[in-house]
This record gives sequence, C-alpha cells and structure tokens, in this order.
Amino acid sequence: MQRITRRNFLGGASALTLATHPWSGFASDLVHEQLLLVGTQTAEPSTSKGIYGYRFNAESGELTQIGLAVEAESPTFLVLGPRERFVYAVNEVGQGTVSSFSFDKKSMKMQEISKVSSKGGGPTHIAVDHSGRSVFAANYGGGSVASFLVNSNGQLSEAVSFLQYSADEEKNERKPHAHRVTVSPDNRFLLVNDLGLDVIHIYRMDASTAKLTPHDPPLWQAKTGYGPRALQFHANGRVAYCVNELKPTVNVLGWDSERGVLTTLQDITLVPEDYDGKAAPSDIAFDRKMSFAYVASRLDDFMVTLAVSPDGRLTMIDKTSCGGKRPRHLAVDHTDRWLLIANQDTDTIAVFARDSKTGKLADEGRTFPISRPQCLVFV
Repeated sequence: MQRITRRNFLGGASALTLATHPWSGFASDLVHEQLLLVGTQTAEPSTSKGIYGYRFNAESGELTQIGLAVEAESPTFLVLGPRERFVYAVNEVGQGTVSSFSFDKKSMKMQEISKVSSKGGGPTHIAVDHSGRSVFAANYGGGSVASFLVNSNGQLSEAVSFLQYSADEEKNERKPHAHRVTVSPDNRFLLVNDLGLDVIHIYRMDASTAKLTPHDPPLWQAKTGYGPRALQFHANGRVAYCVNELKPTVNVLGWDSERGVLTTLQDITLVPEDYDGKAAPSDIAFDRKMSFAYVASRLDDFMVTLAVSPDGRLTMIDKTSCGGKRPRHLAVDHTDRWLLIANQDTDTIAVFARDSKTGKLADEGRTFPISRPQCLVFV
C-alpha cells in the first residue's frame, strides 16, 4: 500500500505485499468490512491469473487481498447474478468467450460452471437481466452483441441471439465496436453502446428466452466522432448517462420506458475548450444517493467529480488525479465513504476518501498492488 495525492500521483508499485491468507470467519458488515471481486487481464505482461477476492475495511479504507477466487483467462469484466449465487464474466481474448461461475461468499471461492463462445472477438462487457435468466455480451473487436439463456444451475446456453453490426462505407463510418450492454430498469429493453458507429442500439428483450428483437426506433444517435462507450441509468429510471470516449463528454439522456426511446437532455464536456491533452473517458460511478458522479479518463489519467441535480443533469465540480495510469473502472463502496479506481498500467487499485456533502475526493489516497486490474464489483 502506498500513499498518493490526488493531484500529484507519485507512481511506482507498492512496497507492501497484500495478505493472501485463506478466508476465515469473516462476517460482511456494510459499516466496517465489505467484499470485493476484481477482474483482471491475464495476458503478458500481466502476472494475474483470473478473478481475485478482497476484503475492504470501510473505516480505514484498507484493501486486503483474500486470494485468487478462480483461475480464468482474462476475465476483464464481471457481473453478479441477482441473488449473488453466480458470477458471469467475459474472457477478453481473440476468439472471445463468456463464462459462468458458482460463487461461495463464505470462502470467496468460485468454480467454473460453463464457458461458451461470445460469437465475436474481444468481448469487453457483460450484463445479466434483473431476473437472472439472461446474459448479454458486447464484442468490441467483433463489433457485435450476443445473448445467452441461463439455467437454474448457472449454466449458459449457446448464443440465443447474435447481432453483427457493419459500417456504411458510403457514409465513411468507422468500424463497429460494441462496448457496453445495459438492461433497462424495467427489464424490457437492452441497450448496446457502439463506440465505432456513434450510436446506442435498442432492442426489445424477452428475459425468459434471452431473445433480442430490433426495436422501433432502433437506436439513439450520438454526435459524429463522440464514441459512446459506457452507459448507466439513474436510480429514478428516467435518466441515463452515456460516457463518450473519443470526445471527452457525458450525454445526459432522457429515457421513455414506455416507448423505449432515448433523448438528449445535456451534453457536458469534461475538459476546457482549449484542452490539448488526450482525454479518453472510460466509465462513470455514482454515490448511493445519486447526488454525485465520478468519471475516470485514461491516457491523461484524471478523475472528474460532478454534482447531480434533482432532474438528473450534471455540473462539473472538480478535476483531480485518478491515482495511477489508465483507469479502467471505478466503484463507490457501500457506505459512500470511498471511491476505488482500477488503474491498469500502474497495476494498482487506488482508494480515495470522499466527502458525502460536497462530493469532493480527499487530497491524499492510497494504492494497493494487483497486476492489470480491470473491473471492481462490490458484493
């Protein structure tokens, strides 16, 4: 563990090695200790071997590694099933796969149940519907999306629906790159962020069969060159937030749940007009009250803090360091006291205290070593 400042990250690997003792006699307490799963890259130069379990102390901000939960090939993004019995992961490899695992919270161990083809290269994101019956994967390299049915034992079917996107050469479009799959709050629609085509595809979904059907209208159109990467719904179910990678912005979107339609409410930039850095926003996280939002940006490695108004619109408050290099994912702990950031290129998870009244992050944070972290999931 190493102390860092939010504005001047000192860099370097931590000199301390996290404990890797077996899990024993731990009782999860939201006030004091929480459980965390971390997905990683396993290809060289990474030394990680799969998905890791951690204990997080919400009093001190201390992060302690329990050990390897399961060995798996590049499980870069994870999702817990609704009853936390199963974990689903994309295996971000050339010919992509999707895996399901049983999950024992007492031992923090997982066991592979099934692995099936994602039907496309480089899958980057996975989602499960609210009933736990259907799983969806976005294939970034393949420019496609696939759905899978889950049986009562957590086993995945072969792909039920598969949708391949293509560019319109006459319109000089970029190649399709599906980057995010998001289930609507009412469990009726699946939304797919396509970073390459600058759209969010919209499908009607049948959770009982995992079948996807094209919707009318079929998509929301982002501005050309924005690259819509990540999406998250507001707790009220009427607003969604689209993080754009190629143009460092967030689109606040109105969501009509009856019609399945997105409309642009706000386009907020994360950098000044004269900014000459290489901002590439990766993801967004919110506190539990939906009062504040946090957006991580790679390449120039900063964190943006934003206030969320009652109608869901955003106001930028602060821009600080992310505590490392190439932040891939971030999460607010269950007590709202801490923000955790998975920094891929510095092989660390950064932990910053946050002020629940102002939303601002503490001047000092700490880092904890893990090779090529990609995804943080609190249990």
